[in-house]
Amino acid sequence: VQLVESGGGLVQPGGSLRLSCAASGFTFSSYGMSWDRQAPGKERESVARISSTGGSTTYADSVKGRFTISRDNAKNTVYLQMNSLKPEDTAVYYCTKLGRANIWGASPDYWGQGTQVTVSS
Repeated sequence: VQLVESGGGLVQPGGSLRLSCAASGFTFSSYGMSWDRQAPGKERESVARISSTGGSTTYADSVKGRFTISRDNAKNTVYLQMNSLKPEDTAVYYCTKLGRANIWGASPDYWGQGTQVTVSS
């Protein structure tokens, strides 16, 4: 399994970024996916999840209404559109494969290397 994130960087508060994750080594369309993040000194948290078909999504309260997770099963890629970014969104963002198609109660089993997102003026 390979999960390769891209799209991170430095952005001003209120700005936007779009993260991408290219997946390989497994049947992408059969598994739910997640974007997790870890800020310095904090535990890793799941910010958004999407089911294998894209029909179900869930978000952490801290990003609801600002972040959108989506996937393109033809391209084996999952995305995270992040709008209205805040300094507290600064973290390393990880693309995560879930162990089942459904997002509910699913546990992660593979992670990418992560991409840094820094929100600062």
